Amino acid sequence: MEKILVVAHEKCTGCRLCEMVCSVKHTGVNNPTRSRIHVIKWPMEGFELPMLCQQCEEAPCIAVCPKDALSRDLTLGRVTLNYDLCIGCKMCVTACPFGGMGIDTVVQQVIKCNLCDGDP
Repeated sequence: MEKILVVAHEKCTGCRLCEMVCSVKHTGVNNPTRSRIHVIKWPMEGFELPMLCQQCEEAPCIAVCPKDALSRDLTLGRVTLNYDLCIGCKMCVTACPFGGMGIDTVVQQVIKCNLCDGDP
């Protein structure tokens, strides 16, 4: 069954709790810069918007990866990142129109939402 994480932006208060939970789940520490979700603040418009991988059907990140480190998990329908194949060229980060790919600056590695391994 395909899964996707949908953000109800009108309900976002900008508390950034989603960043904290994501970073703790994936790294074991509360460090929002290591989160796969990033809350972008739009002060002039008066809202915050969580940005994360949209699991695009025609994912540009998959298309640009020179080592095929990104692929589609056909069971869950998500885009997956194979860290063993990733060379850290960051082409996927540049190609993503939604800001869904990021860099964990602590370990110098590309990161993206993996839908909590199918259990968001």
